[in-house]
Amino acid sequence: MKHIFEQTVYYGDTDAYGVAWHGSYLRWMEQARVEFCRDIGIDLVEMKKQDVAIPVTNLNIRYKASALLDDRIVVETEITKMSPIVVQFTQTIKNKESDKVYTIGVVEVVAVTNEGKIYRRIPEILKIPCEKAMNS
Repeated sequence: MKHIFEQTVYYGDTDAYGVAWHGSYLRWMEQARVEFCRDIGIDLVEMKKQDVAIPVTNLNIRYKASALLDDRIVVETEITKMSPIVVQFTQTIKNKESDKVYTIGVVEVVAVTNEGKIYRRIPEILKIPCEKAMNS
C-alpha cells in the first residue's frame, strides 16, 4: 500500500536561498508516516498507553532537487521491509504537478517501551497493521 500525503512549501520551510531547507523534508516525512499509521489503523497515542513507541533508528535520505516556495508536494510512503524487530519505510517526496523527485528516504523504526527498552519482537498492535499494509 502506498500512502499519499500532500503539503505546500511555505515561507517558513525555506532557507536564505529561497529553497526548501533540508530539515523540512524530514518534517514532511515524519508527518506522512504519522498519517500513514493512522490510515492503516495504528493509533500512536494508544500504542504509548500500551507501552509501545516507535523511534527512528536509521535514516538515509538522498536529496535530488530542491522544492521551492509555494510548490505543492506529495510524500509517498510505503512499508518496504519488515524483520522481527524493524519496520522499514521508503518515502519519496516529489512535485505534485510535474512528478519531479526531490528526495528519496529510507527510514527504519523499532518498537521500544516508554522507557526505551527494545522489544525483541514487534508487538502485535504494530505488527498486524504493518503486515497488512505491506501486503496490500
